[in-house]
Amino acid sequence: MSRKSFGIITFIIIFLVLIIWGVSFYNSVWTFPGNFEFFRNFPDKKTPIGSIPLMIIALLGTGIYVTFKLGFPQIRYLWHGIKVTAGIYDNPEDEGDLNHFKALSTALSATVGIGNIAGVATALYYGGPGALFWMWITAFFGTTLKFAESSLALKYREFDPDGHTAGGPMYTIEKGLGQNWRWLAAAFASFAIICSFATGNAIQSFTVSDQIYSEVAQIVGTTHFLTYKHLLFGSFTLSIEQVINGIVLASIVALVIIGGINRIGKVTGFLAPFMAIIYVFATSLILLANWDKLGQSFNLIFSMAFNPPAKIAGVGGGAFLVMLNTMLWGIKRGLYSNEAGQGSAAIAHSTAKTKYPIREGSVAMLGPFIDTILICSLTGLSILVTGAWHHTEFYVQRINPNFTGQLLNSSLLTSLAFKEGLSWLFNYGDKIVTISVLLFAISTAISWSFYGDRATDYLFGPKALMPYKWIFVLFVFIGAIAQLESVWSFGDAALGFMTFPNLIAIIVLSTKLKKMTKEYFEIDHPVYKKIKNK
Repeated sequence: MSRKSFGIITFIIIFLVLIIWGVSFYNSVWTFPGNFEFFRNFPDKKTPIGSIPLMIIALLGTGIYVTFKLGFPQIRYLWHGIKVTAGIYDNPEDEGDLNHFKALSTALSATVGIGNIAGVATALYYGGPGALFWMWITAFFGTTLKFAESSLALKYREFDPDGHTAGGPMYTIEKGLGQNWRWLAAAFASFAIICSFATGNAIQSFTVSDQIYSEVAQIVGTTHFLTYKHLLFGSFTLSIEQVINGIVLASIVALVIIGGINRIGKVTGFLAPFMAIIYVFATSLILLANWDKLGQSFNLIFSMAFNPPAKIAGVGGGAFLVMLNTMLWGIKRGLYSNEAGQGSAAIAHSTAKTKYPIREGSVAMLGPFIDTILICSLTGLSILVTGAWHHTEFYVQRINPNFTGQLLNSSLLTSLAFKEGLSWLFNYGDKIVTISVLLFAISTAISWSFYGDRATDYLFGPKALMPYKWIFVLFVFIGAIAQLESVWSFGDAALGFMTFPNLIAIIVLSTKLKKMTKEYFEIDHPVYKKIKNK
């Protein structure tokens, strides 16, 4: 059966299940088996180990397994990855679309986003300071998953008649595991397309549009002709400002993605470092101004990772249950932030100009370090040192039930930290979060368009690419004008369903990957200096 036939059948099954059982069926991918009463309280309510989602066990378990099997590549080969990214091994004669730096930038543009601003804040809101420690653990082992999936994606990539790359877990599964597994590759590609429309697109444009609307409303009020929300049907309301936001955002994304991977690489190669520098600089200023509180913050992180307050003010829960909550929030937000093991970044890394899969794998390892170890840590520490974390549900329920301040979650909590942390410099620190949300969300959408583009090409061929791109642009506009809770949930579920096929491929091919790694580092690699890439 052809890829196209597999793709059509897969989409039919996906939407039939959606119609019959609804979004809740797909949401269970992040809660299974805890959505069943028997497993939720197994072996008992005080130590409900059965409530740990299988998705988290699979991701973290595979990361630990591959880390030990490959001998801790995230430590042994990190410096090599830095040198490769710097370009000293770039050979202009190698096949591929992007150099190592641009391939990493494209992957980072998709992962460095809303999760670094809102995701960290949400983890602290529900899980407390200790959640940050578990984000670090997730990033450490997730680094090996990035190394594995990206190395395999480059090894099994293909080239189209024009010489452009086509790679990712769908090719790894089909070519690495064999033709009998094509159905699994088609399933991965189908969910990748869905995810590109929802999580990688609509949720990003909605966040930007909502943030801009709030900023404009603060200036002109909510009764202005731009910000006044007209009731159209049911409970759906729409303002002129949201329509303008949608048109502008859709136009920006269209100008970039219609140009293909080379234009995407050029934009993300500039945008990813630029937005990271702004954000890192701002958070560094906050930490420098609160240098005396850093020690206390790290103490909170490590102590509450294993021993968070179990009971206060009538809030129940044994020590294990509270620690489990902290751990799960840290792991979930860490995985959402760096997408390690989900296979999406491997699509970007498969475009690299190199004939050595392990070389690009070592570059891919830098992603979780930059995304989670660096940027997420800076966000979390900024929230802690400024005392903004007192405005969380965790603090009120577990530390100080007499706190009377407003509870803040997501990007609002991060905005408060920036406003308080930079108040010594100027009174508009929260506007940096608005700018960051804008840049992060646009770059994420641009990179995810490429992921969906490659999945579409795999299933339906090059003729389907232009229709896919225009549908993607349409979803940018739709996301900007509507609250799409069900679409977000469906997109998050699609991201989860992408993961299992990718993890299966990593586990089955781990022995071959180990051999590839050994052979690569036995070679004396020539250094190319000051070579201009084609």
